[in-house]
Order: sequence, then C-alpha cells, then structure tokens
Amino acid sequence: MKQKTIFVCQNCGYQSPRWAGQCPECSEWNTLIEQMVESKKESTARAVTGRTDFESLYEAIEKPKDHRFRISTGIGEFDRVLGASTLDSGEHSAGLVPGSVTLVAGEPGIGKSTLVTQTILNILIRGGESEKISAASLRSPDQRVGKILYVNGEENAAQIAERIERVYKKYSAQNQGKTRGGDRKKEWMKELLFLDTTNVDEICSTLGAVQPSLIVVDSIQTIRTDDLTGTAGSFGQLKESTQRITETVKRLGIPCVLIGHVTKEGSIAGPKVLEHIVDAVLELSGERTGEVRILRAIKNRFGATDEVGLFLIDEDGLKELTNPSEIFLQQGEQKVPGSAIVCTLEGTRPLLLETQALVLESQLPMPRRVAQGISMPRMQVLTAVLQKHGRIPLGNCDVFVNVAGGFQIREPAADLGIALAMVSSQKNLPLPPNGVFIGEVGLLGEIREVPFLKRRIKECKRLGFSNIISSQSHQHITQVIGQLFKR
Repeated sequence: MKQKTIFVCQNCGYQSPRWAGQCPECSEWNTLIEQMVESKKESTARAVTGRTDFESLYEAIEKPKDHRFRISTGIGEFDRVLGASTLDSGEHSAGLVPGSVTLVAGEPGIGKSTLVTQTILNILIRGGESEKISAASLRSPDQRVGKILYVNGEENAAQIAERIERVYKKYSAQNQGKTRGGDRKKEWMKELLFLDTTNVDEICSTLGAVQPSLIVVDSIQTIRTDDLTGTAGSFGQLKESTQRITETVKRLGIPCVLIGHVTKEGSIAGPKVLEHIVDAVLELSGERTGEVRILRAIKNRFGATDEVGLFLIDEDGLKELTNPSEIFLQQGEQKVPGSAIVCTLEGTRPLLLETQALVLESQLPMPRRVAQGISMPRMQVLTAVLQKHGRIPLGNCDVFVNVAGGFQIREPAADLGIALAMVSSQKNLPLPPNGVFIGEVGLLGEIREVPFLKRRIKECKRLGFSNIISSQSHQHITQVIGQLFKR
C-alpha cells in the first residue's frame, strides 16, 4: 500500500494535500515540498509500547568506540580532510569512520569519481597490508577489508570499469612491488560489486544481504523511492533517500560515500537539510583549466573543517600535492611591479601564494574594483586604508587583484601583501626580492599579529625566503611603504 504524502512549505510550515506553485499562507513561490507522513496508528502504537532498548550513560561510555577505528583511503590528502582519531594505544587512525556518511560534491568533470575510484583501488588492492592502510586503520586489528558495493546510478558497470582500468594502470606502475603477494588482480576484482539501480529500497536491502566494508553511491541525485511521486533529485526524493541510506549504514556500521552535484551558482545541489543528515560534506573544487584540485571540508562530525587536501590532476587521475607552495609560486616573480608573496594558513598547513595587483588610471566616472581569490569587501577596505593612511591616490584608478593559481584566500593574514602589491603597481616599483608579507591590516593602518606566526616564518625560510615582513618587524603600514618605496 502506498504511504501517504503531503506537501509542506519550507518557509512557513503550511501543509497541503497537493502541490501548488505558490504557498497560500506566506505567498512564497516553489516552497511546497512533498514529504512522507507517518500514520496515526503507527504513531499511537509506538507511543503505547514504548522503547525497550534503553542504554545508560555508563554503558555508552564503556562500550568499545568503533568510530576510533577508521578505514584509510590510502590517499594522505584525503585522510587529512576526513580527520583522525587517537586509539587507546596512542596510535592515530585516519580515514573513513564506520557507519558514517560522507558527501563528496563538486562540479561535473572536476574529479569526484576519479578520487573515489582511486580510494576503492587502494582499499581493495592493499587490503590492510600496506603502510598506508595498516591494521589500526580497520575497525579491529584482525578485520580484513571485504567487499565494496558501488551503486552506479548515472553510469553502467562497463563505463565505470573503463575508468577503473584507466586509473589502475597508473596505480600498478607506481605501486609495483609494494603489496604482499603481488597484485592479485583477479582476487580484488571479485570484491568490487556493482549495483545498477536507482531505487533506495533495493540499495538498503542489498546492504543488509551483502554486508560490504564500504558503499559508494554515484550519485545521490539519481536515487529515488517509489513512496514519493517527485522525480529523482527533487527535495523530497533527496531527503528521503539520503535518510534511508543513512539509517541503514549506521545500523550496520558500514562507511558510505555519496557523490553529489553542484548547482550553477556553485553550491551543493539539494536542500541544506541534506547537509544536516550526512556526517561529512567535502567539496572538490578548482579551476577547470588548471591542474590543481582542492578538497575542503564544509562539515565534519569526526574531524576539523579547516583542513584542505591538495591534488594535481592529469589524464591518469589525481596525484597528491605534497609541496603546494612550489606549485603556486612557479610563476611568481617579485621583480615585477604588482607582485607580492603572502603566507596563508589552511588548517595546519602554511601555504605561500603569489598575489597580483594591477592599478591604472580609470577612464570611467566610477573606477572599477575587481577581486579574484579574495573577498571584494576586504579589497575595498584595503584600498580605503591605503588612501587614508598611506596617502596612495587610488580614488581615480581601476584596481584589479588576483591570487595566482586560482586559490581562494579566506583569512586576513594576506592583507599586508595584497596592500603592498597595489602600492607596487601604482608606483610601478617592484617589491624587494625574497620577501614574504604576513599580517592583518586594521582600519587604522596598524599591522596586527596573525595566529601561528612562527609556523609561517619557518615555512618561508624552508623555501628560501629570508626577508619576512610582519607585525614583528613593523607596527604600521606607513612604515612599510616608507621603507620599501623610499627609492
């Protein structure tokens, strides 16, 4: 028997038995979303019988903490973003938490499926025997990685197998001789199971029958249930499908990876409630024409959200970027006016980036302000500070600011470098060589100290930058401008 559904306004909560384009209560458009309704008989029976699986606080604390034992993806940058747990032995275990649901989102063609494919190969081929996937990375020291279930909602099994074969060729060349007993290709190929369906109930029943060590759903926007009338990808279908998968994997203790899409505006496709259901939301981003891909945690119940993973992409897959500063500084030439090197912190990792500025006399009544890689309000504040305290005439100039490499700077530690890049371009004088500029610029022109300054300075010196200008060397931006541009 088909379950009853209603349409609920996501703005005011108005309920209607049928869909309407405009809510009659709050007059908002396209806010009525189909949702399932629990029958009164079931609700009453549940209230009368009550729950019988109570658990005391003492029992919950004493129970073995399975979430500490993680399944490593075999990709260091991926594990960094997922987070790590400390075991009772003091060892760290990084990777996927058993029973967790991780949503990996990104633009089409950015490399989401490739990243997940490489993870599958690492887990299947190495099987807990390599250095990266140790016994401590599994749910228990004696557990071996079992079957992996791949739900192919968009592609068929042959298309996915072709991508796996392409990635596998590079993998086998890089890891030749690193696994015990050779490659054993025929063995691990049997452990990867494809499920060609978009029905969430079939997925949940298969999970209970197969009991895999990992499930991958590609993609969650294609999954639907027959209990709702909406098409796949709609609000109701996304919420209900994700909820059912989440309840199943948490009950069975199986880690789940959902692959999701993004909208034209760049946000994750689907309602915000989808982010509340899952345990972790990871976004893979980067310039489509560039080779750098950035994996960032938007939400993570089992780790920090300020860590990022960096990759280089080519025709064979994604490669970990262990020294990102050298990549971002490949085109950096401080002998050119308008270029400045800054040190920003992403999670616990200091990165050296090149900021570029172009200042020229405007031909328009209202000069243009264009910022790429930094927020526009921050650029406008720095421009105003330079005009007020630095006596730099920018009122009649077009100002363009860009962060080389397509990186997004989200912290104010790059303020000093961006401001000096604008001054350098306006005066047409290059900044001193081997210089790195670290500091937040206040509204009064003061240079404020930033967190983890010693760690940033250590990274700068490691890469050969000896001339470091920060709050330790200068107190006000006018002091820096007077010293660097007195010539």
